[in-house]
Amino acid sequence: MRTIQVVNVRWYNATAWYGVTLARCLQHAGHPSLVAGLAGTPPLEKAREMGLPTVELPFNSQTPGKLMELWRGMDRLVRDFRPDIVNCHRGEAFVLWALLKKRHGFGLVRTRGDRRLPRGGAVNRWLHCRAADAVIATNSLMTRHFAEALKVPSSRLHTILGGVDTARFHADASAREEMRHRYGYTDEHVVMGLLGRMDEVKGIRESIIALARARSLSPDAHRLRFLVIGFDSEFSTADVARWTKEAGLGELGNIVTVTGKVDRPEAVINALDFGILASLGSEAIARAALEIMASSVPLISSTTGVMPDLIPERYSFAPGDTEAMARLMVQAMDDDWRTGLAGYCRERVFGGGLRLEDFLASTMSVYEGIDAGRRH
Repeated sequence: MRTIQVVNVRWYNATAWYGVTLARCLQHAGHPSLVAGLAGTPPLEKAREMGLPTVELPFNSQTPGKLMELWRGMDRLVRDFRPDIVNCHRGEAFVLWALLKKRHGFGLVRTRGDRRLPRGGAVNRWLHCRAADAVIATNSLMTRHFAEALKVPSSRLHTILGGVDTARFHADASAREEMRHRYGYTDEHVVMGLLGRMDEVKGIRESIIALARARSLSPDAHRLRFLVIGFDSEFSTADVARWTKEAGLGELGNIVTVTGKVDRPEAVINALDFGILASLGSEAIARAALEIMASSVPLISSTTGVMPDLIPERYSFAPGDTEAMARLMVQAMDDDWRTGLAGYCRERVFGGGLRLEDFLASTMSVYEGIDAGRRH
């Protein structure tokens, strides 16, 4: 089966990761896949690094001249590549793909990995209920919205959360020993880690406030250490240092540490005793959560986005609720509690359809259903 994954995203966020990773899985399974996107953007660079063919088109332009260029380029791409399926991971140019579908007869899929819920209205309902052969949502909240607000038929609506490379992300005792030594942790320390870009939405500041509160709730919480596995983005390491000092946690590098850019995040994750996903919003796709869970590291989380699909309520807190975060941090000081949660996280990935091979199989099931319908 031949597919075009349309990943017209300007940066390599979770939506881009989902689309490019899917293309790589398809290609490795013998299904020729091409990634179409915007010129000079990280998603196409990543795709090329993976050995995938790419095409650059001005998907996000609105000027008449650029729209005509886009239409001609899309038409030429379809004629040359002859896709069975075109999967759009963003909504720009989706109307044009729907029109091209009438001309060329490929199957059309809209995958929604954005945190923003799509608007109702006649055009959106036509696109998702009639033009698209299938709609894939990356979390159950989005699935419910498509069903209730846009009335997408259940036969066309699917929930696929993504998948994690368990050959890369898994429990590794030697990596744990190496990384704990590198960052100065001893057996006495209980290390909490947050993996992700240093943006406001990730809740790093709230995690630091909660950590300070946890230390006031339990004497044992003085063993807690916080490892931020990330590098400067919207916020800088200097910002984290300031928040740490303001919270009464001393200088950066003592209780709170920022790794900076790391070459092997899979190794650093193994240094953790538990992970925290403290996002204030977003997480329509939770790549970091899957990587932590696949490493058999217990994870506590906010209830934003896809996280209720991954983590039970008893291990969760409302976004920004630092008091609830602090209480869970105190609970995480208990070895048996962490062991139970680690077992849940491991089983959720390996037995719950969240490996890359499961991601591929679920998506192929959708594609094959469309292809069978087209041939009858």
